[in-house]
Amino acid sequence: MAYLLRPTIFRAVSTRALHTQTVPSPSTASNVLSLIRSQPSQYVVASVAGRKYLLTSRDLLTVPRLKDVKVGDVLKLSDIHELGSREYTIQQVSVEATVVEHTKGSMEVIFKKKRRKGYERTVRHKQTYTRLRIGPIDIVENPSS
Repeated sequence: MAYLLRPTIFRAVSTRALHTQTVPSPSTASNVLSLIRSQPSQYVVASVAGRKYLLTSRDLLTVPRLKDVKVGDVLKLSDIHELGSREYTIQQVSVEATVVEHTKGSMEVIFKKKRRKGYERTVRHKQTYTRLRIGPIDIVENPSS
């Protein structure tokens, strides 16, 4: 019981760990763009066919079939959520992707059965996909909308 009666002393920690120190944020958008350009690699978070993907340049992206495009068409990815590098992120940038091919996935077999009724059905199908090659990520001062 004696340990409950001793007063506790709380010491304030005066130093911070290295990983928690804040980096001063750049003052203007052009400074942010130059910092992102100086990074070795950039990424883009974009929505294609209703899903979000994390993309870098020269990525090969497989999405559900896009009906109105042909092989060789260049698509402008307008729904970009953010552009970033290892240390900085910004928003509202445009990137282009080229349609590489239209392909099908592997054969999927769906077997339906009801017990004791003699009902058996086998359905086979291949899902269609479109493959896109992501172009270079060009960082511009004023992105066109």
